[in-house]
Amino acid sequence: MDFLSEKNRLKILLGLGCCIVAMIIYLLIFAFDTEIDKRHDKIGFIILGDINEAGWNASHYNGIKAACEEYGLQLLVRDHVKEFSGQCPEAIEELVAEGAGAIFLVSFNYATEVRSLIDKYPHISFINTSTLEQAKNLTSCFARMYQGRYLSGILAGMKTQSNIIGYVAAMPNAEVCRGINAFTLGVQRVNPKARVLVMWTGDWQVEDVEAEHAQKLIEKYGADLLTYHQDVEVTAQVADKFGADFIAYNAHLEGYSKHYLASVICHWDLYYKDILQKYLKGELFSIRDNWVGVQQGVITISDYSEAVTPQMRSTVNSAQKELLSNQNLIFAGEIYDNQGKLRCGKNQVIDEKQLLRSLDWLVKGVEVVE
Repeated sequence: MDFLSEKNRLKILLGLGCCIVAMIIYLLIFAFDTEIDKRHDKIGFIILGDINEAGWNASHYNGIKAACEEYGLQLLVRDHVKEFSGQCPEAIEELVAEGAGAIFLVSFNYATEVRSLIDKYPHISFINTSTLEQAKNLTSCFARMYQGRYLSGILAGMKTQSNIIGYVAAMPNAEVCRGINAFTLGVQRVNPKARVLVMWTGDWQVEDVEAEHAQKLIEKYGADLLTYHQDVEVTAQVADKFGADFIAYNAHLEGYSKHYLASVICHWDLYYKDILQKYLKGELFSIRDNWVGVQQGVITISDYSEAVTPQMRSTVNSAQKELLSNQNLIFAGEIYDNQGKLRCGKNQVIDEKQLLRSLDWLVKGVEVVE
């Protein structure tokens, strides 16, 4: 009887031990799930400039703020974060410590700078604007701004009198080259004689260089119409001052003359709603590239001035309707670069992957000047 009692005691102890282990595992899982749920409600947002500064910075901030408010999410913001300065890694560590479950990196080079941190936090969704980097927990997201560039190019091609159009641009990466090329293809659609002169500033926001380039394009090269790919509207200010027409980028501008022809607009609230929906459904980890554009109502041309005739508006609107039914309209058919190399055949289309990641050339009709 004593032997049986000892045996029973061992069974009871073993059973208790199993129960304790199971309870610990359950508690750990429950605690982890609770932590994940908490992270799900917090969204990190890192951007280059001031969130109150009109242009790239304010439009993105207002867009994600509106989307987060609609879904009841807490937005954690870090602005004034310069690329390759060490500030972005610090901002990520802070956001992770504050419990962010997704972190938006809203400048082209951020993902390259913090690639090791993206791997360090595999449970966090990182979203970078138009990145060249790839990881399981990194999604490259961007609006099809090139569609708006194409439409604005059509307007510019009709409006220019000198057939010289100036383009102040940050740097020759895939995002910027894609926009310049689409703009130029739009110009050529209505005005094959026009030239697009590009001047690089070397940065997303460097006001004195932007102003100098804009003035030089007008006074030295004879441009009567300007556009730009910069975070702020310095080029618009210079163009208006010198009496040149201009097409703005990424913002509705106020206080300008009729030389302000129109803006290439992205409805960033719709853009961020699309991404956050996928994040909340748990789909983002399986999405490498996420594009939205005219088809989703995200990209448009707006703010036509009185200097834009009804016929010009009609032509641009017709092209926009074409894009609604065929998003491959722009980078299709015979396209040569400005060095004379065939980049797209007569019956071909440049695929999305190349447009997003490896477009490092400029189309025929573009000239880079200094």
